[in-house]
Amino acid sequence: MNRLISIKDISDIPAIYQKTPIGKLLEYHNLLMEHDTYERAQLLIGMCMDNRNSLRIPNLFSYIIRSGGANLRYSEFKVSYAIAVGEVKHIALIGHTNCAMVNLTSKKELFIEGLVNNGGWNKEWATEHFNQFAPMFEIGNEIDFTLTEVKRLRQRYPKVTVVPIMYLVEDNMLYIINED
Repeated sequence: MNRLISIKDISDIPAIYQKTPIGKLLEYHNLLMEHDTYERAQLLIGMCMDNRNSLRIPNLFSYIIRSGGANLRYSEFKVSYAIAVGEVKHIALIGHTNCAMVNLTSKKELFIEGLVNNGGWNKEWATEHFNQFAPMFEIGNEIDFTLTEVKRLRQRYPKVTVVPIMYLVEDNMLYIINED
């Protein structure tokens, strides 16, 4: 976790992000800054669908795409929409600790049993479903995947500022991922 930059004061926010929507996100969530009023989204937040992740941000402040592991590869049209029509110029890609998309193969039997018992699927369908999609959604290490996805998004959208952030479920705080 020494790759994470802790934000406990405004001065901890790197100068490049201060007075930007990324800085505001960190101020709202970590520093409990009083919420401003917004007429339109200031940024796009890509984050995991995990129910342990909850952001303290104002209404209308951001578009949010939730996807397992904060993997936006299969939500790219939505990303493009937020940039093209919503005119956002910043993306905060937020991974988190203890993500269930890490080491998916270890969850195969649980996944199959859950679809059979809770979803009404037969075992064969559930197994095929897992085998087909798990490789697409496996993220490996949370920090490394977030950095890789940030690099991909930067190449795809070169005029957009894309920032790697980690949400620690242990303390419910946001940390900038040091890219050096």
